[in-house]
Amino acid sequence: MATSKLAITSLAAHIRPFTCSAASQPSRLAPHPPDLVRWIKREGGFVHHAVKLSQDTPFGIGLISTEQIPQGTDLISLPPHVPLRFESDETAPSPLLAALARRVPEELWAMKLGLRLLQERASADSFWWPYISNLPETYTVPIFFPGEDIKNLQYAPLLHQQVNKRCRFLLDFEREIRHTLEDVKATDHPFSGQDVNASALGWTMSAVSTRAFRLHGDKKLRGGSSDHVPMMLPLIDMCNHSFSPNVKIIQEQDGSDSNTLVKVVAETQVKENDPLLLNYGCLSNDFFLLDYGFVVESNPYDTIELKYDEGLLDAASMAAGVASPKFSSPAPWQHQLLSQLNLAGKMPDLKVTIGGQETVEGRLLAAIRILLSSDLVEVEKHDLEELKSLSFTAPLGVANEIATFRTVIALCVIALSHFPTKIMEDEAILKQGVSDTAELSIKYRIQKKSMIIDVMKDLTRRVKLLSAQETPSAS
Repeated sequence: MATSKLAITSLAAHIRPFTCSAASQPSRLAPHPPDLVRWIKREGGFVHHAVKLSQDTPFGIGLISTEQIPQGTDLISLPPHVPLRFESDETAPSPLLAALARRVPEELWAMKLGLRLLQERASADSFWWPYISNLPETYTVPIFFPGEDIKNLQYAPLLHQQVNKRCRFLLDFEREIRHTLEDVKATDHPFSGQDVNASALGWTMSAVSTRAFRLHGDKKLRGGSSDHVPMMLPLIDMCNHSFSPNVKIIQEQDGSDSNTLVKVVAETQVKENDPLLLNYGCLSNDFFLLDYGFVVESNPYDTIELKYDEGLLDAASMAAGVASPKFSSPAPWQHQLLSQLNLAGKMPDLKVTIGGQETVEGRLLAAIRILLSSDLVEVEKHDLEELKSLSFTAPLGVANEIATFRTVIALCVIALSHFPTKIMEDEAILKQGVSDTAELSIKYRIQKKSMIIDVMKDLTRRVKLLSAQETPSAS
């Protein structure tokens, strides 16, 4: 199948839809799954009497508290044998499963544990069936979006580098698994003889990416630290996300409680009817959408990715009113500093970001400051860490700083121009009513554009403050 066709389509066009498709409120695998809380207690775990599963939290299915719970209270604990994991080839349930896991790229770690999950799902007598049967039948991750809604993301780094890459991997891995298992006896088949297609692979990878936690494993690394192993934590993984969490995960490592591997503790007081919320991490909306299937509004960690391109910077700088920028023809000393920033040389990393906690990635900020300065002596007064930081105001002078900020603002304008629609148009489309996957795509691109505009406002404010300080000689 031609790669060009894969670039604009999703798995939905290539699979038999018996396993998974995108939906906003997924049902569970089993129509009437076993009681998960009862199973955990039966296996020696603990669940606080006030912790209940709710179908209608502000975040969908999740855990809530039916009464006020004090800070520091243990809410859930799991014994070591309850989490589902795939630590290494040595612990793999079958040699064939281990062989398949070795073919998964490290960046797609969720598929390694996903193979184990799929094996357990295929087994009629799996120990983990009470947990697996409670998993969603569908996921809202982009690999299951219709092709049009993938394009509606309007953001090339996510579309081309991640979504399409994952779709291609799943389709290729389906063929690889079928070839590997073609002549395997039923008794040796890791999936109980069942056909494993891209849909099943997409479901299991999504189940892991949306729910797994990286915890300390049993294997000791050099220096005495433990490796980090993805694990699926029954019930705990029904806590939803917040950057202001009210619960946290604690892993028992000192052996003080041999019957507890991991537990959830109230980080703050939990009020009656409040959802139990964990912080999944300080992640951009790229990761939240790709791995979890949702978008965080006004995400302080969201960024846009740009390519460090001398011609683009020249154009942006000239558009900002900077006379004779020299991004395309740096002096030898400037080129040496760019190499130290890994923006020049034999194997440079040309991916830079705008937004997030830095507002402007330090490497990009330092590069622009350096290339808009012709004073080597002045630049040498500062180390690169100072030049990479916004907290060091105008290290190379007010005029240089204003020109730097205006250049970045122009880069933001160029980045905004790559989106075919404006925010007002997106909001009007949402008001008309769209599918759930289209709504996610549109909300994602709205947040990207809003973040770019926020950066422009921040830098414009800084330019105004600097302009008030600028002396006639600096002008």
